[in-house]
Amino acid sequence: MGKIFAFLTKTRGIGRLHWTDWASYAYLLFGIVITFGPVLWLVLSSFKSEAELQRFPPTLLPYAQEMISIDGYDKPLPLFEITNGEFAGKQAGQVRRIGLVSQLVRPEAPKDLIKVPLADRKPVERIDFAFENYGDLFKRFDFLRYLWNSVFITTMATLIMLLVNSMAAFALSKYHFRGRSTVLAMIVGTLMVPQTVVLVPLFLITRELGMLNSLWGVIIPGAATPTGVFLLRQYMLTIPDEILDAARMDKASEWKIFWRIVLPLSAPAIAVLAILAIMWRWNDFLWPLIVLSQNDKFTLQLALNSFQGQLTTQWSNLLAMTVLVLVPIAIVFAFLQKYIATGIASTGGK
Repeated sequence: MGKIFAFLTKTRGIGRLHWTDWASYAYLLFGIVITFGPVLWLVLSSFKSEAELQRFPPTLLPYAQEMISIDGYDKPLPLFEITNGEFAGKQAGQVRRIGLVSQLVRPEAPKDLIKVPLADRKPVERIDFAFENYGDLFKRFDFLRYLWNSVFITTMATLIMLLVNSMAAFALSKYHFRGRSTVLAMIVGTLMVPQTVVLVPLFLITRELGMLNSLWGVIIPGAATPTGVFLLRQYMLTIPDEILDAARMDKASEWKIFWRIVLPLSAPAIAVLAILAIMWRWNDFLWPLIVLSQNDKFTLQLALNSFQGQLTTQWSNLLAMTVLVLVPIAIVFAFLQKYIATGIASTGGK
């Protein structure tokens, strides 16, 4: 931590900040605001009530209006501060609003109604976090079921993708056979094919295999990706062939060479692909929407869509669930992001 602080406070000027230091700090501050500002706004908005979300102009922190109990009234009244007129600076509870006039009553004079224009009073507010937005998710939806579906799909799809892609990359990088370059060109060429083009034939194949409304119908079609094959192949090219030849001379099988030598040496690239695969499958929405139609098979992404109705949208619950959906992938990325730069940089290889 001391080294990080020393690096962040390092300056070019001696005894004072140089103009380049001001420019650097301003640029870094701008980057922080652009990167984390929307995330901070999302998290704080998830603790706002529906009425507060509709407020204009919007506020960064969640607020709620103070209520006051006054003798002679069964329910607490919204508390306002009078800003103009005879009772300026006084606080009163609003009994009713008629047109552009608000009828208020002071605690010290509960029988005297005061008529104040709407522009001459402002609400008395306090910071209030609506934690019930998160509690409603577990009451109204089977959140744990959706979470399990997303975790199962992400985990199994990532493991299968790593196995299939690594085996294909091993064959394309370490075996010399006729048509290898053609196969590689075809795999790389599929990167230029939009996903929407193959959705219909992919759906027909999935239906014929009887995997509609099945979690495996979401997992299997993404078992191999051209990006993963190309990424791992480029890294495996950096592994010296002499190591594999020495293992063959020691009577090691091809599977043993792949499992004991190639995979451990390819760990940085595999870690990168694992992170990318987790983010891809966790955030996937279109393909699960096509394959899954039963509510108990929905993922968290599909459950998010249920908050948006044809006429109204439950923004408070939608934002709360969005935060919960982002938390797992943010944790994975925070702890494993160091492998992304090092792994991708090392795939430039040979």
